[in-house]
Amino acid sequence: MKRTSDLFHSFILYVLNLCSYVILTHSGANNLHLMDGTSTAEIINGDLFFEILDPVELEYTYRIRPAKDFGAPFNESFHIKNVPLVPVHPKYGCKPPDNLDDVEGNVAFVERGECSFKTKSIIAEKAGAKAVIISDVDNSNEEYFIEMIDDNTSEEVNIPAAYLMGKNGLMIIKTLEKLRRNYAIINLPVNLTYTPVHRMNQPPWLGW
Repeated sequence: MKRTSDLFHSFILYVLNLCSYVILTHSGANNLHLMDGTSTAEIINGDLFFEILDPVELEYTYRIRPAKDFGAPFNESFHIKNVPLVPVHPKYGCKPPDNLDDVEGNVAFVERGECSFKTKSIIAEKAGAKAVIISDVDNSNEEYFIEMIDDNTSEEVNIPAAYLMGKNGLMIIKTLEKLRRNYAIINLPVNLTYTPVHRMNQPPWLGW
């Protein structure tokens, strides 16, 4: 009877954890702190992280969502350290950037709008970017991720592309502008698979 009771207790805990995961995943929120003590591997659902090393005002870990069905994967062969994250000019990245020399060999930061995610990624690749991060800065109050999907453009994207929550995108842009910086220094991606959520260095403006 004791073994039966233990099995039933374990089953109940499993169901409760599963329900918590479903609520978190489908609520649209990004409140990772709700599952403190749980490893990020159990809740990120395919998302990745990068970290900003400089400037210190932005020295946090940021969650990004890879493009769903275009672009190169963020696999084991893709890992860059101490590389500039460069906001493109014009900011929507729908034409070759005016700051081409800054973008080449680095990670392009592009704002959502005026053309498709895939088009932005194609243009960033042609500018020589190693990867592209896109964010909806204009809707910075929204704490959710957008699925970046293929728009049936025949041209392929051969660099990784990912979406960054708008609130994080806004803070990065505004901070760089305030400091008169053209870029931030990042590591991409960062392996947090076995890191408990409460130990992540999350941006304070998200209210976690």
